[in-house]
Amino acid sequence: MIIKRKIKFTLKKQKKASSRVILRVSYKGLRLDFQTGIIIKEDNWDSPNQRVKCSNSADSLVSDLNDYLSSMRVKMTNVFHQFELLDRMPNKDELRASFNSLGDEKPLQIVENNSIPSSAKMAIKVKTQRIKVTEKSKEAKKKGFFDYLDEFTRVNGKLNDWTESTYEKFAAMRNHLLGFKKDLTFEVFDEDGIADYVDYLGKVKNMKNSTINKQLGFLRWFLRWSYEKGYNKNNTFEYFKPKLKYAQKKVIFLREEEIKKIEDFQIPENHLALGPVRDIFLFCCYTGLRYSDVLNLTWEDVHDGKMEVVTKKTTDRLIIELNQKANSLISKYEGVHLEGNVVFPVIVNQKMNEALHLLFELADFNEPIKEVYYKGNQRIEKVTPKYKLITTHCGRRTFICLALSKGIPPSVVMKWTGHSDYKAMKPYIDIADEVKEQYMKKFDE
Repeated sequence: MIIKRKIKFTLKKQKKASSRVILRVSYKGLRLDFQTGIIIKEDNWDSPNQRVKCSNSADSLVSDLNDYLSSMRVKMTNVFHQFELLDRMPNKDELRASFNSLGDEKPLQIVENNSIPSSAKMAIKVKTQRIKVTEKSKEAKKKGFFDYLDEFTRVNGKLNDWTESTYEKFAAMRNHLLGFKKDLTFEVFDEDGIADYVDYLGKVKNMKNSTINKQLGFLRWFLRWSYEKGYNKNNTFEYFKPKLKYAQKKVIFLREEEIKKIEDFQIPENHLALGPVRDIFLFCCYTGLRYSDVLNLTWEDVHDGKMEVVTKKTTDRLIIELNQKANSLISKYEGVHLEGNVVFPVIVNQKMNEALHLLFELADFNEPIKEVYYKGNQRIEKVTPKYKLITTHCGRRTFICLALSKGIPPSVVMKWTGHSDYKAMKPYIDIADEVKEQYMKKFDE
């Protein structure tokens, strides 16, 4: 089983000027807070990235503290792995006891100003020496496959500033590998071993071929890293790549008449909460923003008929001109004061998608959509009503498809969306050609 959860660090204010950094875990309607032992001023906390920040004089300490936070996140993820392997949902007490049993020492508390006094520096030095002794004793024990995988997750998560969703992907991969073979070694992944793992993912985990390809991509990343580090002497992964059949995923988007249909749809009085959901979705259709960027869009980002945003996923700085449709949607919320000075009242993505399914079902978006995928050599066709396939990301896809169908050059569209190469745009370009062909036929009607 996979336990859906949210693991994040946040500040808990105290009576004094300082705040405690806590690890907050939410799952299945439950919420637990774990003390990290770190006390800082609010100014020293980077809330969006959930990291400690400080002046240059404290760089070494800040790095240690952030390393510790990363290790706490990884270990909490590992606790969930164990319960997933047992196919059991833990209660609060079980989760807390399992996490505490890991027995990590608490980090030093950071002082409440930006300069680190000599006494604190001495304490850091003592702590560092203690850590070195601990690390030497750990090295005395031979590391195993999963120890290196945990190191890979911790190091690359920090270097590449992974989001929570990326941690979740590698947590799932670790879970699959444990299920495949608990006493894994790098030597297992020769041609037969890789083929066996593919077979396991398909037959035991019931994955589509496209999903298996993604899992193999994650595994290769880890195996390549471990090979470059000298932990792994087996480089079979570089030349043996199983060929799996898979059909290109269908791009779900709205045609121009469908956008008008959802714009004009009268939302029933008992579902008025769907109004802001529709506005946010349409805003994505008219700007090409991702859900994460609409979520973080503030009034400071909007000026002179443009939006200037730094995307959460790729950290690209984009300048997007606002068309009349987008401007009218923003204007609806000018008098609404939301926390963080954000423009739209965006709810969590899962709830947003559920609301979109309901909205488009009420609006009779029942067009049957046929999806084709493969499991092994078996071709599977699945027909689903369109409303069940509408998600927040369909707004971004709609913007791209409509822009291309209107003859706007791909290079211009890429400036708006932040795509870095034509490979990512190709599926949309192919669709745009089909849409233009349909529009041309209107001259024959």
